[in-house]
Amino acid sequence: MKHAFPPLCLLMVLISLALTPPLVGAPAAFATPQAPQPEAAIRTTIDAQVAAWNRGDIPAFMQAYEDSPDTTFIGLTLRKGYQPILKRYQQNYTNKDQMGTLTFTDLDVRLLPGSCASAQYAIVTGKFHLDRTTRGDAKKDDGIFSLIWRKGPDGWKIILDHTS
Repeated sequence: MKHAFPPLCLLMVLISLALTPPLVGAPAAFATPQAPQPEAAIRTTIDAQVAAWNRGDIPAFMQAYEDSPDTTFIGLTLRKGYQPILKRYQQNYTNKDQMGTLTFTDLDVRLLPGSCASAQYAIVTGKFHLDRTTRGDAKKDDGIFSLIWRKGPDGWKIILDHTS
């Protein structure tokens, strides 16, 4: 039995070989920087959130959220929109002492492939703990969360936060 390589496939292979840069001997000046992998980018953003929280900077903490009227927070109540979520944090944590020190544990990042097998969404689950001695309206120091992240023009952003 003769195995013929379909002409279209052969053409695609030849084009891809012609466009692929050589692996050996290419000058470093022509190397293109690689974008961070999705999971690493999300974890870096989460680390930045923790750092912002721990220095008492709610606006910087909120930079991980998509600035959209559709961004949703589900806790004791449902809040929709970036501004209402920001306002809730600012009302419940009026100073650094009430914010305390935040830690996340048991983080699990699951990428959800979209078109062309590239990740466009991710689900992040984990636990949070606040180490603090002063409480305002927010009484809970420990809990679990699930976050839905979407990759957009500004990078990976939280579009839904369910924290309990």
